[in-house]
Amino acid sequence: MTDITRMTIKETNEGIKSGEFSAKELTEETLKLIGKEDKDIHAYLCLDEAGALKTAKEVDALIKNGISGVQIALKDNILFEGLHATAGSQILKDYRAAYDATVSKKLRDKKAIIIGKTNLDEFAMGSSTENSSFGPTRNPHDKSRVPGGSSGGSAAAVASGMATAALGTDTGGSIRQPGAFCGVVGLKPTYGAVSRFGLIALGSSLDQAGPITKTTEDAAIVFNAIRGIDPLDSTTSDGGYDEEELLNPDLKKIKELKVGIPEEYFVEGLNKDVGDAIESAIKSIEKLGLKTKRISLPHTKYALSVYYIVLPAEASTNLARYDGIRFGTREKHKNLLELYEENKGKGFGPEPKRRIILGTFALSAGYYDAYYDKAQRVRALIKEDFNKAFESVDVILTPTAPTTAFKLGEKTSNPLDMYLSDIFTIPANLAGVPAVSIPVKEHKGSLPIGFQLMGRHWREADILGIGQFYEKLQ
Repeated sequence: MTDITRMTIKETNEGIKSGEFSAKELTEETLKLIGKEDKDIHAYLCLDEAGALKTAKEVDALIKNGISGVQIALKDNILFEGLHATAGSQILKDYRAAYDATVSKKLRDKKAIIIGKTNLDEFAMGSSTENSSFGPTRNPHDKSRVPGGSSGGSAAAVASGMATAALGTDTGGSIRQPGAFCGVVGLKPTYGAVSRFGLIALGSSLDQAGPITKTTEDAAIVFNAIRGIDPLDSTTSDGGYDEEELLNPDLKKIKELKVGIPEEYFVEGLNKDVGDAIESAIKSIEKLGLKTKRISLPHTKYALSVYYIVLPAEASTNLARYDGIRFGTREKHKNLLELYEENKGKGFGPEPKRRIILGTFALSAGYYDAYYDKAQRVRALIKEDFNKAFESVDVILTPTAPTTAFKLGEKTSNPLDMYLSDIFTIPANLAGVPAVSIPVKEHKGSLPIGFQLMGRHWREADILGIGQFYEKLQ
C-alpha cells in the first residue's frame, strides 16, 4: 500500500476525491506517525488531535478542491485560535492564541487540517532550532544533526512525513536554510505578498511567512492560498499575481527567462560538496533551455553586517512588550525593576538577550547614526544591486547555505559561526525579493543540499516555474 503520509498536496487531494482514502484516515495515519517518530525528532511542540480530526470529518462530508484535507503544521510563532503560541520561549509558555493569524484563517477557510505547532529557535532567533527553550529538533536525515532554523520544526515535520506541508517564517533565511538542510522546498515570498498579521514579530521590515513543502508545485499551491491584501496589515499588496501562471507554468515562457549566477556567492568558505552540487543544478537549468549569465552583486559582502544591526534593532523594539505585566510569571514583586528582572531574566534565553542588548545599543543616543542609520543606507545599496542585476537577468541562482546540516552542538559556542549559516539567504530579506530553496536532485550524498532562486518583486511565478520544471527533469 502507498504510504499516504508521503504524498504531495496534489496527490492527497486526488486520493481523497477519488475515495482511495479519506481525510480522516490520512489524519489518523499522520498522528500515528507523529506518535512513533516525533519522540526522536521533536518537530512538534503541541498537537491539535481533536481539531484535526474534526476538520477531517468536515472535509470528508464536503470533499472540496484546493488544499482541503491536507495536513499542515504551523510554526509556533503563528497564531491559531485556541492553540499554544510560545515562539519557543518560556516567557510565552502558557500563552494561547485568542485569534487566528491571517494565514491561519486562510488555511482554515480552505479546510486545511492543522495538525499542530512546530518547534523553532526562540522568537525565531537562530539557524539550527537549538535555541528553543523546549529543546532542539533533530534532522530526519541524520538525527545527530540540526534541521536548520529557525523553522527547523516545520522543515523536519515535512521531511519526515509528519505533515504534508508546513508554514514557517523567514527573517533572514529561516524557511530556506532549514528547507535545504532537510531536503524540502522552502519559499520566502516577496515582502508584502503575505500578511504578517498574527505572526509574533521579530524584525518587522524583514519577516515573511511562507510554505515549506515536498515539491515546488506544492509551494505554489500553498503560496496561492495564503497571499493577498489584508486590511489588518498595511504593508500587503495583491502584487498583480496570475493564479494560472503560478499553478500551471508554461515551459515555453520559462525557457525565455535568463538566470544570473553572482560571483560573490561562490567564494572561499563554500563547502566543496555544496559547490559541486550547485554546479550540477546550474547544468540542469541550462538543460531545460534557460540561458545563464555571470553577474555581480557587489554589496553582498556587507549583507551579514547590515542584517545584524537592523534585525536586533527591530527585535529589541518588538520584544520590549514582554515585560512581565501582560506576559510572564505574574508573581508578586517589590517594585517594577524587580518585576522586569525576574521575568525577562528567566523568560528570555541567551540568544534573545544577546540580540536585544545589541539592538538597544545600536538604537541608543550617540550610536544610532553610527550604526543603524548607516546600516539602512547600505541596505539601500544592496537593494540597488538587485535592481541593476534584474535589468539583465530575470532570476538569480545561488547556493542556499554554505554547508550541509552541521552536528548538534557544533556551533552553539560561537554565535558568529552560527550567523554565517544565513550568509546566502539574508540579502533576499534585505531587498524584499522572493526566494525559494529547492533540493538538488543530482546530489548523491547522504545529506541534502539546496539551491536558491531569487526573483523580481512579485515574480514568484518565475522562480516557482523554473523549480517545477527542474523537478520533472529525468
